[in-house]
Amino acid sequence: MLSAVLATALGITVASVATNANAADLPVSQGKPATASSVESAAFAASAAVDGDAGTRWSSTFADPQWLRVDLGSTQSISQVVLNWEAAFASAFTIQTSPDGSTWTNITPVTTGKAGVQTLNMSGSGRYVRMNGTTRATPYGYSLWEFQVFANGSGPTTPPTTPPTTPGTPTLPTSDTPDLGANVRIFDPSTPAATIQTAVDQAFNAQLRSPTAQFGTQRHVFLFKPGTYGRVWANVGFYTTVAGLGLNPDDVTINGAVNVDSGWNFGDETNATQNFWRSMENLSIVPEGGTNRWAVSQAAPMRRVHIKGNLTLAPSNQDNGQGYSSGGYLADSVVDGTVSSGSQQQWYTRDSRIGRWDGGVWNMTFSGVQGAPPNAFPNPPHTTLATTPVTREKPYLYVDSAGLYRVFVPALRRNSAGANWPNTAGTSIPMREFYVAKPSDSAARINSALAQGLNLFFTPGTYSLNETLRVTRPNTVVTGIGFPTLIPNNGVEALNVADVDGVKVSGLTFDAGTTNSPTLMSVGRAGVHTDHSANPISLQDVFFRIGSSVQGKATTTLAVHSDDTIIDHIWAWRADHGGAPTGWTVNTGDTGLVVNGDDVLATGLFVEHYQKYEVIWNGNRGKTIFFQNEKPYDVPNQAAWIGPRGNGYAAYKVADNVTDHELWGGGSYAYFNVNPSVRVDRAFEVPNRAGVRLRSVLTVSLGDVGTIANVVNDTGGSVPNPAGNTTPRQVVAYP
Repeated sequence: MLSAVLATALGITVASVATNANAADLPVSQGKPATASSVESAAFAASAAVDGDAGTRWSSTFADPQWLRVDLGSTQSISQVVLNWEAAFASAFTIQTSPDGSTWTNITPVTTGKAGVQTLNMSGSGRYVRMNGTTRATPYGYSLWEFQVFANGSGPTTPPTTPPTTPGTPTLPTSDTPDLGANVRIFDPSTPAATIQTAVDQAFNAQLRSPTAQFGTQRHVFLFKPGTYGRVWANVGFYTTVAGLGLNPDDVTINGAVNVDSGWNFGDETNATQNFWRSMENLSIVPEGGTNRWAVSQAAPMRRVHIKGNLTLAPSNQDNGQGYSSGGYLADSVVDGTVSSGSQQQWYTRDSRIGRWDGGVWNMTFSGVQGAPPNAFPNPPHTTLATTPVTREKPYLYVDSAGLYRVFVPALRRNSAGANWPNTAGTSIPMREFYVAKPSDSAARINSALAQGLNLFFTPGTYSLNETLRVTRPNTVVTGIGFPTLIPNNGVEALNVADVDGVKVSGLTFDAGTTNSPTLMSVGRAGVHTDHSANPISLQDVFFRIGSSVQGKATTTLAVHSDDTIIDHIWAWRADHGGAPTGWTVNTGDTGLVVNGDDVLATGLFVEHYQKYEVIWNGNRGKTIFFQNEKPYDVPNQAAWIGPRGNGYAAYKVADNVTDHELWGGGSYAYFNVNPSVRVDRAFEVPNRAGVRLRSVLTVSLGDVGTIANVVNDTGGSVPNPAGNTTPRQVVAYP
């Protein structure tokens, strides 16, 4: 109230809508010399804030205080300043003038900034005008797209080339019938089946035994509008998505198959353990011959699918110890017949309905699955929970009855079971409220869309980011199709989500850049504990790679600081192979996931090959349902891998001060092929407290290559078990 009274007394108004100054008030700052207290890098010079281009910006170093000033060339009577803040704004600043650049006078009171455009009316005079920031709103610096000064009676005779933005009326283009790019093919029931077949065959056949496809730039998305399609047999390769555009899965029916098998991948043709980065969503299949095959491993989700028959999760050559597949994810789906897991080593199924489940190798985990087998771990290795504590299904694209595109965001569910369709509760967002990003877009342009209040929809391709994408608005939806891949440059963080309610991030892949990033993605702010239980942040089908097509480096892949966050199916992978060489000193990464938030839930957590603790859980009351891990293959020797408590680092570390934590269905495997004499003392390291409980956890030495001495702390015994045998050690309950 005091600030408002003071502002009124000084004749200052803070408006949420920026308007051009009146005819007598002309912008006098554009193109004039600008300096700043600091710059984050040469890419964010002070001059970028006065160039009239809303796609370039000034950004300071990450410290308080900071200032940006412009030299108007002569003394002017200042009437208005318009600040177009990036997501990193000032929570406290003043506007100051000076006759000489040395002695400064405040012409506003201390003011709170906001992401987006902020207009300040005022009265003052000076040759130099500056924004003097004293407190940052984020851990990052101060950042302005534009700093525009208007004066009475003098200045340029033309308005700025980029007028101030009006929030709610984005200047970047949006549409309800967007262009999704050349990598997306859209079919309708009138499309000849032969045309569809040719399209899917061309995409897949280009990958047959290709030495470059696994880490290639190719991206393929096949979208089917509502209706029934004749015989289509779609083989699904790397970076390929097949999805329906109906509001419900049964709105799109494909007769034939959406098929994944082995025998096609260069260098690994006898099994399916490298069938990564592909997906199927939001459609129904009448499988030819009665059974659809989906023999996948990591980062290959099947969501919101109706199989009108049987489903097999193993390759066709699975017999006689061949044809393994290793880890997958099925959610919000219905399988009318039997799901056969075959040679799948581990699998997680969530909130679905199945006719029957058949099989299990090491770790089959179910939560909220109607028709799931009873809990029986370790024989058979089925871990079954009747419900899932909290779920929010992944947002998805669909076409409405008018032919317009929309994104449906399902509502939060608690203690859920069974598929969430039809009649899914939630919110439908028109595509005009999304900025549809293309690989050619700069990070500045994408951040500009966020600052304008738009959601983000990433089309397939590779995005090079020279600055952090920052999400600060509650309930923002950031989603993608076709495995859009974000690569940070110069060690920046690729994506930062503020500690706000209801942000949804899904369908993105992150590749670490060649300069080490401290983190690739963070959620919330360290040390801040805000109750988000009514509307949590959610991450779904978000995948991270350290080393792939590039020799990437990142200390921590994902840091989750916000309380109540839902982590629903991630794969954080320090690569054991790649399009670029990999190795212990080449693609370095300490930890895949650090959880500092309280009440965080992970459903489907895949983290592999990191060089220290692979998961560190510092928050209280955390829960994980299904965890899959392989230790780093490339440890050169034991001396290079000594942790705080002995040989190596546990895969899953619960901090010593945590009082409550639960894990159901967790496996960790060793394959120290560079030096088989390497050992790790334990796979799971947790405090010995009654509130810290692990259920159905196991270890395996793959092919008798390397040793895990115990499963949990000093409990469970060693693998290999016995020597020369790939037999797991299991702990049913700890403590």
